[in-house]
Amino acid sequence: MNYKKLFSCENKVAVVTGGAGLIGREIALGLHAFGARVYIADINEAVAGELIRDNIKFRFFDITSEESIVDSFSEIVKEEGRVDIVVNSAYPRTDDWGAKFEEIELDSWKKNIDSNLGGLFVSCRAAAEQMKKQGGGSLINLASIYGVTAPDFSIYEGTEMTMPAAYSAIKGGVISLTKYIAAYYGAYNIRANSISPGGILDGQAASFVKKYSEKTPLGRMGQAGDIVGASVYLASDASSYVTGENIIVDGGWTAW
Repeated sequence: MNYKKLFSCENKVAVVTGGAGLIGREIALGLHAFGARVYIADINEAVAGELIRDNIKFRFFDITSEESIVDSFSEIVKEEGRVDIVVNSAYPRTDDWGAKFEEIELDSWKKNIDSNLGGLFVSCRAAAEQMKKQGGGSLINLASIYGVTAPDFSIYEGTEMTMPAAYSAIKGGVISLTKYIAAYYGAYNIRANSISPGGILDGQAASFVKKYSEKTPLGRMGQAGDIVGASVYLASDASSYVTGENIIVDGGWTAW
């Protein structure tokens, strides 16, 4: 084995859904830096346009639409002949996403579960069926620490923020679905893993950032770039015998 190229993604085609988002864009740039030909699959062409360069392309991709998902993968396969890496980072949500538990409308709950988990299901299936034809690939799904542990609501006190109930249900579902896919497609050399980030700094209230950081062994919130290492690892041959796993990247939050 050539260990110098263990983390290389050269000659691999990568699709990052939600690639124009906070974490998705960093993952897209990281995979590109390690040699992949990257497609930013997103609805936000204006933001994605800032990232376009040699071997980074934009593809319109609506994670809430089965037709859009299937058509996007078909177009990429037609252009490239294959899809080796798919990172599902898209994060659709309703306008009332921050509603408190007792105020959540059932229709809103259903819509969020369907657009998130439903979209992930369609994206994984479309990608896996293509990978099955070509002899393998790597699926990477973005989950969350709140898919494995309950929120600490004390850190939200004094702010207008909360942790939506649907988020925990969705992210727990992402982890379980990823394990299912790993078992179902393992015989075809398709690996499926999830990454569970801890809190990522994104302009939150100062009091929240302080409380969150104090409860984290490394003493800070995460940066979007902190998720890139795990993503490159799971995308590359460095993780060739890793599937069905959930890698937690949280500065030690869940270690307490």
